Amino acid sequence: MAIRLIAIDIDGTLTNSHGEIPRVNHLAINHALDRGIKIALATGRSFHHTRLISDNLHHSVKLILNNGALIKSSSGETLERCVIPKATAAYIIEATRAAREGVLMMFDEPEKYELVAEGIDWNHPNRQPYYELHQSIILEVDSLLDALSHDPIQVSFNGSVDAMRALAEVLTSLPRAREFSHTLTEYVHRDFSLLDVLPTGCSKGATLQRLAKRLAISRDEIMAIGDNLNDRDMLEFAGLAIVMGNAVPELKARGWPVTGNHDDGGLATAMEQFVFQSM
Repeated sequence: MAIRLIAIDIDGTLTNSHGEIPRVNHLAINHALDRGIKIALATGRSFHHTRLISDNLHHSVKLILNNGALIKSSSGETLERCVIPKATAAYIIEATRAAREGVLMMFDEPEKYELVAEGIDWNHPNRQPYYELHQSIILEVDSLLDALSHDPIQVSFNGSVDAMRALAEVLTSLPRAREFSHTLTEYVHRDFSLLDVLPTGCSKGATLQRLAKRLAISRDEIMAIGDNLNDRDMLEFAGLAIVMGNAVPELKARGWPVTGNHDDGGLATAMEQFVFQSM
C-alpha cells in the first residue's frame, strides 16, 4: 500500500548533530509534499522550539508536540490537547521530590512561558545546554505547586541517564501510576536524559494514531522514522517503521529496517528507498 503520511522525529532524525536540516532532507520532504504525501513532525519539543524547525520547511505540516501531548498546525492552532489534571500533577511533583533532579511543568501557552521550572541549576554541566536552549520560554519559580494554576500538558524531569531510569521505576511503582504515562529520551554520549510524564493515553504513537484518524489514513499507509526511546511506540504503530543509523541500540534490536546516520541524510535515504521508489 502506498505511503500517504510520514511521521518524522526531529532531533537525531530530521536534523543533524548541529541541529540543522540537511539539504537532502529538505528536498526529500518537499518532494513528498509535492506528491501529496502528508508530513507530521513528531517530537518531544515544545511548539516554540519546533516552529524554529517547521518554519524552515516552507510548507504546512502537522506537529505532534511534547511527546504526544499536543497536535498543532504549523501556524500554532491547537487541534488536540491532552492535559494532566492539576491534582495528578501535584501528586507527581510531591511523590518524586526525594528522588528527582531537575523538574519542569509544561503548558500549552506559547504566547506566555511554556515551561515553568523549580530549582534550576544553570551551571550544571550536563543540564546547562538544555536550560540555555529553553531559557526564553522558562519561568523560574520557588514552588511548582504554587504555580500550578491550571492543568499542565506535561511534567518533565531531567538528569543523568541512570538517575532518570531510576526515577522512571519510582513513577511506575507509585500507587497512582495508572493516572499517567511516561517516556524516556536518552543522550548517553553526554549522560543526559529527559523523563516526560504525560496524560494516560498520550504518546507519540497514540497521538499519531489519532492524527491518522483525523486524516482518514490507515496505519498501513504510514511510515514513521526515529532514533530514540520516545519514538518506539510511534514506530510500533506505523505500517512501515524505519530506524536511523544513529539510533539507540534498543530500537536497532527490534529488527526494523535501518537507514543512514542523521549526519549523512539518512531520512532522505529512507524516503527514497521506501517511499519514492515504490510510487
